Amino acid sequence: MSTGQMHPGVHPLDEGLVRRLVAGQFPQWAGLTVRRVPSGGTVNAMYRLGDTMVVRLPLVRGGAADLVREREWLPRLAARLPAAVPEVLGAGEPAEGYPWPWSVYRWLAGTNPEAGALDEAEPLAGDLAGFVATMRSLTLPGAPAAHRGGPVASLDASTRAAIEELRGIPQEDVDCDAATAVWEESLRAPDHDGPPVWLHADLMPGNLLVDGGRLTSVIDFGCMGMGDPACDLFPAWNLLPAPARQVFREALGVDDASWARGRGRTLSQALIALPYYRGTNPSMAANARHVIRAVLEER
Repeated sequence: MSTGQMHPGVHPLDEGLVRRLVAGQFPQWAGLTVRRVPSGGTVNAMYRLGDTMVVRLPLVRGGAADLVREREWLPRLAARLPAAVPEVLGAGEPAEGYPWPWSVYRWLAGTNPEAGALDEAEPLAGDLAGFVATMRSLTLPGAPAAHRGGPVASLDASTRAAIEELRGIPQEDVDCDAATAVWEESLRAPDHDGPPVWLHADLMPGNLLVDGGRLTSVIDFGCMGMGDPACDLFPAWNLLPAPARQVFREALGVDDASWARGRGRTLSQALIALPYYRGTNPSMAANARHVIRAVLEER
């Protein structure tokens, strides 16, 4: 859970505001309890609404467009995917001084898997591969471009800037030369030469729900769209231990170039996240450290 303001422009939220928003726009739910859901999320806040629903509100302006994208596409995706996805029950609009759209979803039970604490990771790796493969197979027309999905080279400046920032934070003990070498290897990998595919594009542990070690739900589709299939290889390094990572790779039939791009993208995200979130979001910072270790140990 965050210990400070993660981003500039965060709108203040509390249970009272959420109650007023719900009562004003969905009076049928006005008497239900509202309570904040602790989360390592960086763009949205979540509040349980009664026992069966959750209210999701963007913390910053940029999150509003993601939420509207979910409203449009999740109903089309839900029946086609092998794991449950959020079901929009109510589309809230700005009110009570809150400036952006917000949504009410059906509550999805489960827990977030924790990197480094998976007892039986291979079945989960197979479930994740099945989800990614199904996403890639979708042919829904009119799809947007994924938030992450363009050439690896588009991340070069921000990745190198993050590496230099980490050189100035010795307590993080990141081998910046090794990280640079892995990053440059991903830049040398051939670009994706096929058509773009459907992506979730943010398969972080916090966006996965499991029960009994098996994948039950995938949430937060705000980055979804079409792009390089390597963008959905994130779980290989941000969640799965090495043996399960290989299960994931083999199930998807990932070639060397795609693996290098996926590894580089996952490392880039972690290198950028660590200095940004280390003082405000312990969960994101811890996962970034895990990714950096996993990638550098694989090399």
